[in-house]
Amino acid sequence: MEQALITASIWVGLALVATFAASRLRVSVALTEIVVGMLASAAIVHAFGPDATGAKAPWLLFVASAGATLLTFLAGAELEPSVMRKKWKEVTVVGLVGFLAPFLGCAALARFVLGWSGPASWLAGIALSTTSMAVVYAVMLETGFNRTEFGKGILGACFVNDLGTVIVLGLLFAPFTWRTLVFAGACAAAFVCLPLVTPRLIERYAHKTAAFRTKWVLFVLFGLGGLALWAGSEPVLPAYIAGMVLTRTLGGDPVFMRRLRTLTVGFLSPFYFLRAGSLVALPALAAAPLAFVVLLAGKVGSKIFGLFPVIARFRRERNERWYYTLLMSTGLTFGTISALFGYSHGIVSQEQYSHLVAVVIGSAVVPTLIAGAFFLPRHLVPQEAGEAIGGERGAVAPGRAAPDSAEPH
Repeated sequence: MEQALITASIWVGLALVATFAASRLRVSVALTEIVVGMLASAAIVHAFGPDATGAKAPWLLFVASAGATLLTFLAGAELEPSVMRKKWKEVTVVGLVGFLAPFLGCAALARFVLGWSGPASWLAGIALSTTSMAVVYAVMLETGFNRTEFGKGILGACFVNDLGTVIVLGLLFAPFTWRTLVFAGACAAAFVCLPLVTPRLIERYAHKTAAFRTKWVLFVLFGLGGLALWAGSEPVLPAYIAGMVLTRTLGGDPVFMRRLRTLTVGFLSPFYFLRAGSLVALPALAAAPLAFVVLLAGKVGSKIFGLFPVIARFRRERNERWYYTLLMSTGLTFGTISALFGYSHGIVSQEQYSHLVAVVIGSAVVPTLIAGAFFLPRHLVPQEAGEAIGGERGAVAPGRAAPDSAEPH
């Protein structure tokens, strides 16, 4: 117990360092947590040995997995169903192209330029096909675009893009056995029943029993997650869809959603992102920088060349098209989840994992910074948000969530 508390204090201390850095640099906290985890792990391993970080401790693995699962659930729960109905053509076409272009492009680069194996190449394509819902949603809150049809269209396209990633990851790498059929059947039944059962339970118990909704969400996610692991899959795969089917039920209560984000962002997800960064081998990156350059150029380039002509069919104004395209070129949460899935299941080596996570980090910050600095469509920013942003170019903090996005009032 003593060792667990000491290890926990070190990791929470690193999370605080990452939070300070994110505030100073005005970037996503998840991004700085990965970087801090990467740098701190390299220093600790160099000084005290490979097991000194405690990254393989069972309790830490559980907390990190719970963080990734709840983050995925929240991303699904943030989606507004009205967006999919009103802008179904736009979000579907942009989301599918946003997934397919980097998926095929990066897989081809990994296979034929870098010489990776077939499974490793497909995993690279999946990891680099994502769009960061976390970063995009935070930017939407900061600019006020989350209240506009422009921002809601981007969020809807992000959902379709990441749903493609989740589905293909499961189809290509989840072993298909009788357990898979049981898992699929149980998930289908759960997704049908959850929107029917959850409102009744909330109405009966939410205001009489302490934190009933949080306990109910955790029960559902842990149950589906345990079933996913039993079937050889990953807990994040059903979590996204569970969040989506409960959007109408849970999304209507902003106080509850803020509290759930507080639990996730304040306690669980830092362990996930710090651990993901700690598994990056810096010597591997230094030994083969060309792989990083090739994959980063492949991800961002394939996104831009694939999406810009498509987005031009829906947005005529120049800054709108570029801003939309660059935000869709970001990657973070699902990219690291997919890369870690590949590393944990022996699909990619630690060196390949290190390159994938480094590229994901690069794609999280570079397109977002460029979009905010040069292509912000100010004519679409709501008036009150525009006054907060100010007149300076690049005043928007890429990836920085609004003050109440993770804290309860």
